[in-house]
Amino acid sequence: MKIIGFIAVCITGWLLLSAINDFPDFGDPHSPANGYRLSQYYITDTFTDTSVPNMVTAVLADYRGYDTLFETVVIFTAGIAIIGILRRYGSSDKSVGRSKAFIEEPRKDLLIHTTCRLLIPIIQLFALYVIAHGHHSPGGGFQGGAIFGASFILLALAHNLKTAEKRMPERRILTLAGVGIFIYAGFGLACLILGNNFLDYSILHKLLPITPIEARSHSMLGVEIGVAFTVTAIMFSIYSNLVSSSRMKEGL
Repeated sequence: MKIIGFIAVCITGWLLLSAINDFPDFGDPHSPANGYRLSQYYITDTFTDTSVPNMVTAVLADYRGYDTLFETVVIFTAGIAIIGILRRYGSSDKSVGRSKAFIEEPRKDLLIHTTCRLLIPIIQLFALYVIAHGHHSPGGGFQGGAIFGASFILLALAHNLKTAEKRMPERRILTLAGVGIFIYAGFGLACLILGNNFLDYSILHKLLPITPIEARSHSMLGVEIGVAFTVTAIMFSIYSNLVSSSRMKEGL
């Protein structure tokens, strides 16, 4: 089996390396990606259409809003699938790969606790900045949600899973993940109700005293918040299930 695997890896590697010759040169202005009219439209007209300086966010949350919505649904589905496959219920105290005493022993490292107590609020504040400013500078819901989820993981590593779950219990995780999807889809439904296409944000100016262009900009912030909710919840949920052998007890 090792020989077959080695041969398969060699063949796959050779195919990948042989395809390099078909790639355009790095930064080639005449490459298909740069020369196609759609790419040029994004570069020249994004700010005019959306009043958003960050072209990447405009493409993800506006022009390609359907795709990003279903990417968020995929993250949600992955988290639910992991919970459904791995989650264990019951009072069994069997541990996997470590003793019960090691798992449940409380940590009393003053240096680690104090450092994390100082760092976690800063990390979460930065996560909020990345989410709120994602349509004006690099960032957005996926990045901010990952940072926010990492702050809860850091709390669990510094103390234990039980301490982190006091801030983010399992029921709240599932609720938050679902709310994120509903926020994103809610913007699309609001557009439909007002007579526009799904996720065509410009019509939402009827609900707020702003222009259609500003409605597209503000709506991107709204959907990014929904994405951040889902990413934060699912990221911490996956960690919690894996680290605790899916029993949602002490873990590391």
